[in-house]
Amino acid sequence: MENYTSDSSDSDGNGNKILDFAYLLLDTAKVEEHLDEASKDIGKVEDVESIILHHNQLTTLPRNFAKFANVQVLDISNNGLKVLPDVFGNWNLTTLIAKNNCLTNESLPKCFSVCASLRELNLSGNRFEFFPEQLFDFASLRYLYLGGNKIRSVPKQIWKLSCLQILSMGGNQLQEVPSTLGQLKQLHALVLCDNIIESLPSNIANLNNLKSLLLHKNKLRTLPPEIVALKNLSELSLRENPLVVRFVSNIRHHTPSLKELSARVIKLHQIAVHPGDIPGTLMGYLECAHRCVNSNCKGVFFNNRVEHVKFVDFCGKYRIPLLQYLCSAKCVTEEDEDLRPPRPYMMKKVLLG
Repeated sequence: MENYTSDSSDSDGNGNKILDFAYLLLDTAKVEEHLDEASKDIGKVEDVESIILHHNQLTTLPRNFAKFANVQVLDISNNGLKVLPDVFGNWNLTTLIAKNNCLTNESLPKCFSVCASLRELNLSGNRFEFFPEQLFDFASLRYLYLGGNKIRSVPKQIWKLSCLQILSMGGNQLQEVPSTLGQLKQLHALVLCDNIIESLPSNIANLNNLKSLLLHKNKLRTLPPEIVALKNLSELSLRENPLVVRFVSNIRHHTPSLKELSARVIKLHQIAVHPGDIPGTLMGYLECAHRCVNSNCKGVFFNNRVEHVKFVDFCGKYRIPLLQYLCSAKCVTEEDEDLRPPRPYMMKKVLLG
């Protein structure tokens, strides 16, 4: 491992040098001093590829950043930044992490320098009220994180970010998403949780590579039926939406009567009962027992049962909700997880609550 004269310098496993000043609570002036000291070594300036400055007290970016001409990764998260200058004018960044600052739409320049190398941009946890349209110039962007802001809508031009694999916009104030979202064919994960979305466009079914769709804590009352066409979808989170809350809230469980409990014991332990041993009405009652559908349970139920929402295979391909009856709340488990056929295209996780 190559060492700098600064104790805050390091290198990754590939020998790429890193300037790491994280968690030092440095203000802008102090960071500039550290960077000046690090730049005294001529070879070091050219070799630095990552500058890590998260969890400090920066209000502006250091003016001597430009000394390090080959920086690819810049982490300035968890500071007090109120302005983000055009850092792409100095570097061909691949990753810019500026989450948890005080950035607003006015904090950004009207346009950024063209940066074809940018792959990941994280602006989560700031104060944006509108989707920063300057980002549409980053055509090669693959991972975009804008969660935890106050963004009210997604522009129709979202299709311009055609290389996106992850779009995270949870924790905003979105009421809807545009149909052009369905043109992001490379998308693997779409995070829209913690918004106020009431419906989704039907062409979301065009996201053929989508594996994770997080929609919990919204105002969804329906889902487009086309969603079943997402054959690669393995995770769908729906909890705390009206379509789930209304469905699950109707599920009730009442304490079994003494009559039912006695009849269950007789059936479970296969106690022999002959005509004349008990009244005829009770003999008929014993004959109407229902077997618990949990394959790991040998119990039965009569009038009292636990209603449980289970997502089952449909036509060997889709997962649909089915209301099933169990003898006890203890039977509400995920015991059927290992009974699913090992098909890679089957939805494996549906989170309702």
